[in-house]
Amino acid sequence: MVTLDSILLFVLFFLPYLVTSHNNNFYGLCLSNESDNQPHHNIVHAVGSKNYQSILESSIHNARFNNSNVPKPYYIIVPQNKEQVRGAMICCKKLGFESRIRSGGHDYEGLSFISYKPYCLIDLSSLRKIDIDVQEKTAWVEAGATIGELYYNIGNKSNTLGFPAGTCPSVGVGGHISGGGQGRKHHLRRLMRKKFPELKLKSKDCEEMSWINSTIRIDSYRKDSRIEDLLERNKEKRLTFYKTKSDYVTKALSEKALQGLWNVFKSTGDGLVILTPHGGRMSEILEDAIPFPHRKGVLYNLQYFALWHHPNQTAEKIKFDWVNGVYDYMGKFVSNPRTAYLNTRDLELGRTLIGNEKYSETKSWGEMYFKGNFEKLARVKYSVDPTNYFRNEQSIPPLAP
Repeated sequence: MVTLDSILLFVLFFLPYLVTSHNNNFYGLCLSNESDNQPHHNIVHAVGSKNYQSILESSIHNARFNNSNVPKPYYIIVPQNKEQVRGAMICCKKLGFESRIRSGGHDYEGLSFISYKPYCLIDLSSLRKIDIDVQEKTAWVEAGATIGELYYNIGNKSNTLGFPAGTCPSVGVGGHISGGGQGRKHHLRRLMRKKFPELKLKSKDCEEMSWINSTIRIDSYRKDSRIEDLLERNKEKRLTFYKTKSDYVTKALSEKALQGLWNVFKSTGDGLVILTPHGGRMSEILEDAIPFPHRKGVLYNLQYFALWHHPNQTAEKIKFDWVNGVYDYMGKFVSNPRTAYLNTRDLELGRTLIGNEKYSETKSWGEMYFKGNFEKLARVKYSVDPTNYFRNEQSIPPLAP
């Protein structure tokens, strides 16, 4: 005997499937129309569909943003070519959704894949073609490729050509370069011996290897690792939570300043401070030549990392307090006015309320990232996106002439 309760239960159970299936087809039809009728099967994933969750989590590198309280996209689109990227953007807008575009998923505040309004996530992980021209010493790279994939392809083509782009191979090329990415700096043994004689560095302490193999070693791979390991997009475990802040240093830190930093540093475990040296060719480029302005006079960038390994609110508060304590302590030793590195995104510097973006309200933190280039970028934003469709909590707002 079929009761009303069993019918109701069946309807409630089956309804999400009907809604998902209908909306998936609706979006797919729009995408097909807007991308020259190209096949769109298996590139649109609605909430509740088979591969939705695995694709969503595939490029989340900070466990702070991988829990049930974080907003999720209504659709995930994984385009296979640039026409489908265009179609995906048009359809998101037509259906009234915000858009988020994810390359490698390393945004420190999750802004490449999180929105607090209904949104679509356009995941570029399938757009990873890399063409290396050894004669011209150039590379054409699609935005979904990772630094590791770029290193691997360059290393396969040449033993002498390279590209300095950091030590984390799973970082997406799109986000890294658009943020003015920083690369490694190499120092000669004789320079180390001259400047730091107390280290007593000798030739026997060094191991000569190609740049591609040094990349593997620096990224904490085992000694027996192969360069093919650079192709692994998801090498890191997803159990690390972290919060970061950044600074730029224009005057050498005194021994007293470093001792004070060390005292603050000892107050917690799993903390990290990274010093990335600047200078050289970077200083020869004018501040306003490209958006990345941290040039002449900058000695190095500082990144402060607080890390923890369990989803615990108490632990999170302790770590946030620690990284903010380090940041407060370093205030008198870093650039004035204070600046920050865009790819070390920090929403504590300020955020934009979606739907109420004003240049005057974003200038304080915008100039920390871009200095005097922020106004120019805001005017460019108005010329290409006057309605500010492409936005997030720390995006550049449009500024009318």
